[in-house]
Amino acid sequence: MLDHTWIAAHIPHQGDMCLLDAVLEWSESSITCRAISHTQPNNPLRAAGRLGAANGIEYAAQAMAVHGALLANTSEQPRQGYLTSVRSVQLHVARLDDLLGELKVQAERLSDDANNILYQFAVSHAERCLLEGRAAVVLDASALKESPI
Repeated sequence: MLDHTWIAAHIPHQGDMCLLDAVLEWSESSITCRAISHTQPNNPLRAAGRLGAANGIEYAAQAMAVHGALLANTSEQPRQGYLTSVRSVQLHVARLDDLLGELKVQAERLSDDANNILYQFAVSHAERCLLEGRAAVVLDASALKESPI
């Protein structure tokens, strides 16, 4: 199992902003991570003393970053991705911080090319889906071309 220390060494999120605690399993197409940081009062995503469910998107984005690091050639630094859009997001709860125990964060790579990746994600607690959706990731924003209007 890959722990929080390994994750922090392989994604750009550091300190309290590194939200994931472990990689539970992964394959070429998917990853499942564990997180307990949603219960911590110093969680940097908290606002007005609470952690809204939409913040689960950041948990999923970090799982995608970890997945990219795991798939990267070990002799080179993983390319930094940028979350460019989220679609079909469904929030099934209002907040995350009132849930005791761990969150399960899953991401499945649906398609990709040299610069773009589409993931489907879900965050759950005790087998209950809290939020789900799809996210697009761009690996090199400078390679995107402006389309003429």
